[in-house]
Amino acid sequence: MIPLPKAILTTLALLLLFILPSCRYMRMPDEKAKQQFAQHDMYAHLMHMSVDGISLHYVKVGSDTLPTLFFIHGSPGSWKGYEKYLMDTALLKHFRMIAIDRPGFGYSNRGHAYHLPKQSELIYGIVKKEMNGKPLHIIGHSLGGPIVVKLAQDHPEAYSSLTILAGSISPYDEPKERWRAIFVHNPLQYLLPGPFRVCNTEIWYFKKELYGMDTCYNRLTMPVTFIHGDKDNLVPVHNAEYGRQKLAFNKQVKVIIIPGANHHIPWDHFDIVKEHLLTLGK
Repeated sequence: MIPLPKAILTTLALLLLFILPSCRYMRMPDEKAKQQFAQHDMYAHLMHMSVDGISLHYVKVGSDTLPTLFFIHGSPGSWKGYEKYLMDTALLKHFRMIAIDRPGFGYSNRGHAYHLPKQSELIYGIVKKEMNGKPLHIIGHSLGGPIVVKLAQDHPEAYSSLTILAGSISPYDEPKERWRAIFVHNPLQYLLPGPFRVCNTEIWYFKKELYGMDTCYNRLTMPVTFIHGDKDNLVPVHNAEYGRQKLAFNKQVKVIIIPGANHHIPWDHFDIVKEHLLTLGK
């Protein structure tokens, strides 16, 4: 048996390896964010709303008369992970864009982990508020992928398409990672900064909750696109094939596998994702 101190150090190292790539997209004060958009001659609405007594935060840009791209980040993260998309002039010609801080991250009740069904319920509160009678397309990266699926299973009538970027949707391809439990059911969890603690806890929740979604894919009759890298060491590329198999009845499913790509699809392969998003406006 590994001595406890060594086990703890090993666990910390594994956890940090998983989450450090997302650290560059942590939260930014609203005033500073507005200044950044202003530097690009843009106005951004930095929104706060309460859903079921929980404060949620999101960013909205573009005309309310256009269809919507609704972005959901992974774990950890914030709306800033989609900043480049929000500032893209080609996308703004065709879409209003919304990017959220998921519950537990950014300025959305930061530091509290939520189960997958509750996240879907809370995020739908924003979706419902921002409906404008135009098509609404939801995009999720990594752990945002299963949230996109859950949102669409809960309210399939609300969404015109789903885009899942390196999404961890298959319960059968999830690594066991029992080491995560050390930081879920133990005071040691408070050794971790808030976002990292939430990241670890929600991943532990989701591993079990993905099974509950497995029988509800028949509700997804809208266009669904999976974009994944074949060198993704965090979320295996077979997740995309799992999605294709679960949606075999749906003739509007597309799978894009990027050779040599790792888990950072939204940032390392912006042009591929953007090209796909532009097709949604046609």
